Amino acid sequence: MIRTAQPEDLDAIAALHTRARATYYRGRIPEEAYGGAAELARTREGWSRAVARAAADGGVLCAESGGELTGVAAFRTADGETTLTQLHVDPVHWRRGTGAALHAACIDAWLRAGVRRVRLEVFEHNLRAQAFYAAHGWLPDPDPAGARVAGSHRILWLTVRDRLAVAEPSGE
Repeated sequence: MIRTAQPEDLDAIAALHTRARATYYRGRIPEEAYGGAAELARTREGWSRAVARAAADGGVLCAESGGELTGVAAFRTADGETTLTQLHVDPVHWRRGTGAALHAACIDAWLRAGVRRVRLEVFEHNLRAQAFYAAHGWLPDPDPAGARVAGSHRILWLTVRDRLAVAEPSGE
């Protein structure tokens, strides 16, 4: 089941986010940048802001199975640009369709809002996520200068059209 996140989900969302990030950051960046009590508190605060502003400029969606939070996605529109800011699946639920269901729910929300093009940043070493996004039609930024952010993330684009996503980055 996919549903809108509620404030009472924040602890579960932050814990899931932390577990997911640990799988692709471990061994690549210092552990304090993705784990520990301080980072968990910072993550929870970030999700709290996202849930609070979702009605105004985006959305936070939760995937749930048997009453357990299994995934979360967030997106935001600012200055006319929509960004998929987060999409995480609890590692124990990988390869069960949770990410695809969250992605489809995001596309439905973007279509309802009239969004035509969406951006995301993905950690360059997270090859699993890059393969997921490629399978769902996301393409690298066509501008080589814009293809990386801070040297550790890649920018991908998705054109959303007529109830399906079509990979067509443009120079807009």
